[in-house]
Amino acid sequence: MVSTETPVCDFGQAPPDFRLPSTDGRIMTLADVRGERGLLVMFICNHCPYVKAIRDRLVRDVTELRAFGIGSCAIMSNDPKDYPEDSFDQMKRVAEEYQFSFPYLYDESQDVARRYGAVCTPDFFGYNADLGLQYRGRLDASRKEPAAGAKRDLFEAMKLVATTGRGPREQIPSIGCSIKWKEHGGS
Repeated sequence: MVSTETPVCDFGQAPPDFRLPSTDGRIMTLADVRGERGLLVMFICNHCPYVKAIRDRLVRDVTELRAFGIGSCAIMSNDPKDYPEDSFDQMKRVAEEYQFSFPYLYDESQDVARRYGAVCTPDFFGYNADLGLQYRGRLDASRKEPAAGAKRDLFEAMKLVATTGRGPREQIPSIGCSIKWKEHGGS
């Protein structure tokens, strides 16, 4: 496991569009998942201990953000060849077990992760209503173990984005496992 940190938020950057299969059998695009007041695109996977540690809080925060008009989706871009726990069938199992309240999408070609510049799991991209990037930080102060009373960085940032259109100027990077790229760059 290689630990990686996300880069600084590139404020205003537009999200690349996508067309990806969801664990619920649908094909989803950016327009399908965007909310009236913003969008949260999350790169996650099943095997990463950083993601495993936050799944319950992630579902809670995304569910609560929906009330603020924030649409969300999670994208799994790892190559499951060496990480079978990240296979599409396992994605379906995890989405059901943790009652994901957002589409869980499979980026088999890894093209979407590359276009977003995703580097790790979890990697969060928070956009405003105009689809300008406003947040590229962490979920909260927890790492692999939940921190009692941790400030909900992602939730508070996206609530701010929903109400003002702007994310916080100060953001603490997310840390997680590096994305598991295919040996030949995918296609």
